Amino acid sequence: MGITRRDILRATAAGAVVAGTSSLPTGLFAASNKTVKIGMNIPMTGDYAPWGLPGLYGCEIVANDINAAGGVEIGGDKYNIEMVAYDHGYDTEKAVQGYKKLVLEDDVKMVMMLGGSTVASVLPWAQRKKMLTTTLLPSDITTKSDYLIATCESHPLYNVTGVEWLAKNFPNAKTAAIVTNNDAEYGLQSAATYKAAFEVEGIDVVDVNLHGFDITDFAPIVSSVLAKKPDIFCMATSFYVTPLMEQLYHQGFKGKIISCTLDFYDEIIAKTSKEFVNGTIFQFPDFDDPALNDAGVNFPNPGDFDAKYRKDHPNDWSAVSWEYPAILLNWIEGAKAAGSIEPGDVLKSLKFTLNPAFVFGEGQWWGSQLWGQDNAVVGRWPVVVVENGKARIQEYRSVSDWLKKNKDVLIKHMKELGLRTV
Repeated sequence: MGITRRDILRATAAGAVVAGTSSLPTGLFAASNKTVKIGMNIPMTGDYAPWGLPGLYGCEIVANDINAAGGVEIGGDKYNIEMVAYDHGYDTEKAVQGYKKLVLEDDVKMVMMLGGSTVASVLPWAQRKKMLTTTLLPSDITTKSDYLIATCESHPLYNVTGVEWLAKNFPNAKTAAIVTNNDAEYGLQSAATYKAAFEVEGIDVVDVNLHGFDITDFAPIVSSVLAKKPDIFCMATSFYVTPLMEQLYHQGFKGKIISCTLDFYDEIIAKTSKEFVNGTIFQFPDFDDPALNDAGVNFPNPGDFDAKYRKDHPNDWSAVSWEYPAILLNWIEGAKAAGSIEPGDVLKSLKFTLNPAFVFGEGQWWGSQLWGQDNAVVGRWPVVVVENGKARIQEYRSVSDWLKKNKDVLIKHMKELGLRTV
């Protein structure tokens, strides 16, 4: 989910966004079918666009495929899927405006959102309207957010799997440094999780550098951290992966690099070298990865999806390219099981399943121990490593198992960084 290629995404979005909204064509609908609208209240322009707009593209591909195949049967009726998106540019006032428009004017049956302050801004109204809403940040969940769920991304919980894999495969790496942005929504949540994961594995964190968003020169930060001689350089969920990687390259770092994301890693390779980026550990696969054909993966034809996406949007692949589509697929399964498209019915259907199928396999509802409600799905998650210039899944590891054994360690580190827990 890294912030890069902003100008490309802004330019791409410009043609799709009119007065803040976009309802892109979804192929030929079966004329006799009904239509169900799914809303996306996301950033499609601005700095956060790479965490919104690529997801809309992915959902359009999935919707096109479903509609071309005759739609989906729900409660005895056939439905075509129509995606309706609103660009809030990660502005809280616009997020509220967009949410109300999608619900009141467009009559959507679910609203997908990125997370953070924009979700918090809509929650009171969404709760009153009992509108099913999804987030990519489970930390948005509160004791009062009954209709907010996270069925795909369990950020930052899955980051523990990368540390587990690193410790298992590189047992001589015994010290780590963390450099990331100091926002509570992404950076601090992720830093606390990495600190907990390193503690569990007996890896000593020798430095934690939490910087603001006004940084333009990362050379002093990286040199200061490398002076501590860490075996592992961790970027957590940094917005600045590319400049950090450039500095690590220029300053000759030879240790292990781990990050939540490595979006647009081809650009990083171009600015450094293939040899330098090889071995970097992160959490988000490309969807042409053969390991996504393993039994238990609940994303239909991932290779076909990857090929269509890169053909239509060759420069725009990011972690959210498949995450929002995965949430759409979750909704479809919930609606089919409920026999209804109504938000409350679909929510009950999803929550009734104790071990829901999510993108990488069977999961479970979790979250009450940390955020107050079991409204996030956690399960296994892939550990990804760059090999010969290409992201490849090394193995799947269980987030659920780690939490069963180590949730108290995680909660301790969340509290130490001043983050909300129940």
